[in-house]
Order: sequence, then structure tokens, then C-alpha cells
Amino acid sequence: MLSLSKVLKEKQLSYIVVLVLLLLLLGLGGVPGYFTGRWQWKQPPPVTTLKELRKIRKTGLPIPGWQTVEQVEQQVGEHKWSLQVLKQATSPTQAIMLLLPQNGPKDQPEVEWTEINGWGKLRWGKWDVAQERTVEFQVKSQNSSLNAEIPIKARFFRASTQQDTFAVLQWYAFATGGDPSPLRWFVADQLAQLQKHRVPWVAVSVMLPMEPLGEVETTWPLAQSLGETVQTTLMAKHL
Repeated sequence: MLSLSKVLKEKQLSYIVVLVLLLLLLGLGGVPGYFTGRWQWKQPPPVTTLKELRKIRKTGLPIPGWQTVEQVEQQVGEHKWSLQVLKQATSPTQAIMLLLPQNGPKDQPEVEWTEINGWGKLRWGKWDVAQERTVEFQVKSQNSSLNAEIPIKARFFRASTQQDTFAVLQWYAFATGGDPSPLRWFVADQLAQLQKHRVPWVAVSVMLPMEPLGEVETTWPLAQSLGETVQTTLMAKHL
């Protein structure tokens, strides 16, 4: 079993590495802007897929193997999300999918998971999180010349409400990966801006009904399959 001191040391080391990397990125991006008078953070390059991303909130995202039963634009905290009720084509299994696509060139992923917690409490009267862990899955690269697997990390937990219990999978999706923390996207976007392009993103929250107070691991195969399909679909058309 890992000791608390060892865990703290590992976290401190990771924070130091991230801090050094961010300072390097800021230096690389800021110094040229200082001499030219065009600060990169004030004038970021355009997001080329912004039009396609904005459509998601209005029309949702078609998911292969799943039918959209209902789709609405849903206010969650300070943002408007696409809320879709999905039904698996070969079974009565249903799911709720919330998508928040990037809406402007300066939009950054921030506190979306906290907003969903508040929305869940407001909608169902209770939103108790348990059995949370970080999960990983992989999807194939959209680059036909590369036979590569792109790693995705996500939050996976059980959310109990007054009426239902859900297995919840959450992550920020972008073309080169996915992560529940915005930090990985931020680093990728800063590197992309040095090459005069951007890394668009979509916040994804998928909810699958499960046995009340059951083990969330029992739903992992289905959650993983749906997560892979959502990520692949976003990469193919929007990211």
C-alpha cells in the first residue's frame, strides 16, 4: 500500500513538471508577441470547426448504434448544453448524453463537472457521487496514414438521485485525446497556437441507468463502448 507521504511527493513532482512546462509554453508564445505587439492570448488563431461545433447544441450528435429519442438545448449552470436521450438500436437500453461544445475562439474548459452536479441536484433533488475513479480507453486515429491508438482518460462514477441511479462517464474530447482535467487540453492548445492553429474541444457527460446503489463497474463495458463511439464520432466530424 502506498504511504501518504509518497503519494504527496508524487503529486508535488507532477505539479512541478506541469508548472515548468507551462512556463516554457508562456515563454515561447509570449516572447515573439512582445516584440511584434501581437499578444497570442489576445488574438488566438481561429477555430476552423467552430461552425460545426455550434450546431451540436441545436441538433445534437448522431451516435452510430444508438437512436436519438429526444434532443433539447439545456441550460446547465452558466452554459447551454445539448441534452440527448439515446436508445440502443438493438436493445431497450437508454442513456442520457450531455455535450458542451466550444462556442468561441477564447472559450476554455473550466468548471463544467461542478455545473452538472448542481444541475443533477436541481433536476432530481439529489446527486450523490460515489465509487469515483479514473478510467482509460482508446480510439483509432482519424489520420488514415497512421495506425495509432489515441488514449482517452475519463471520470467514471456512480450518481444516486431520489429517483434513479446512473453510471456517469465524463471527459473533455479533442482531436488528439481526451481527459477529465482541462490541463491536458490547455497544453495541447498552447502548442497548437505556436503553429497557428487550435485544438477545439467538447465536454462530454454520459449517464447510463444502473441498479440502485449497485456497483458501477458492472456498467463499464457498455460505458466504455459508448464513450469510444462518442469520441470517434466527434473526432470524425467536429474536432
